[in-house]
Amino acid sequence: MADKAQVNLTGVKQSNGVWLVKVPKYLSEQWDKAPENGEVGKITIGKKLGKTEVSFSLSEELTARAGAGENDASTQVPREHPFTMHPAGGQTLAVFSQGNGVSGVCVCVCVCVCVCVCVCVCVCVCVCVCVSSLDEIRLEGMVVHRAECRPVVNDDYMRLKKLQLKESTEHQRLSQQLERAVTSNFKPRAEHDFNLEHNKKKKTDGKMVRAERQVVLDMLFSAFEKHQYYNIKDLVDITKQPVTHLKEIMRDIGVYNSKGAHKSTWELKPEYRHYRSAEEEEEMQTL
Repeated sequence: MADKAQVNLTGVKQSNGVWLVKVPKYLSEQWDKAPENGEVGKITIGKKLGKTEVSFSLSEELTARAGAGENDASTQVPREHPFTMHPAGGQTLAVFSQGNGVSGVCVCVCVCVCVCVCVCVCVCVCVCVCVSSLDEIRLEGMVVHRAECRPVVNDDYMRLKKLQLKESTEHQRLSQQLERAVTSNFKPRAEHDFNLEHNKKKKTDGKMVRAERQVVLDMLFSAFEKHQYYNIKDLVDITKQPVTHLKEIMRDIGVYNSKGAHKSTWELKPEYRHYRSAEEEEEMQTL
């Protein structure tokens, strides 16, 4: 929907009242098969013994449903669908329509009043599909009635439900044996580039061997002169010492920060620290 789309509010002035009807999925699929300017069915509104009765009759041309098998091809969609009326409630609902410049949907109303022997007044509404060339958002009207369109349980409806149940149990993905290998997709590899680089680095560095304690201390003190906090992994890369041996030395000269801003890092104990003050740094830079 465009950001600067204009809304046609003609329906507000005309005070059009519309019905909000919930229809089955198979019925909406049959409506999509209707040709342009074609009739999809008729709505009959009648009163019997003071009670309003509404029903929808699907067009005979749309009752055939294409099936997956030969036996399913003859499945017929139920034609008669009585309405179950519900009050609109305290909600304020509106219906909008938007044309796409090619086609749209409209409702053609043809009223026919007939008086039967049983004192039944019927009003027929023909629902049609037509072409609309307007690319705009239009307010069709406000919802005045809510209803549910339910099918009549007969043989056609039971065959339809049986077919839908059969289609739902069919597997969407099936295993298939290939005659030749697929070369356009990802090929399996015994070793990936990451593993090759890691193994190469491991061979060049060799196995870590414990060095003398004083040699390791010199490397650690030299590193802590540059930075105050170090992660154990960084210290391993600097000293090239095993983790267990390095942690034993760090417990003697350092403090492990388990919380705070420098969590999971090591720093020297106060007696081993010797950091220059800001004044000494300025003097060293001036020299």
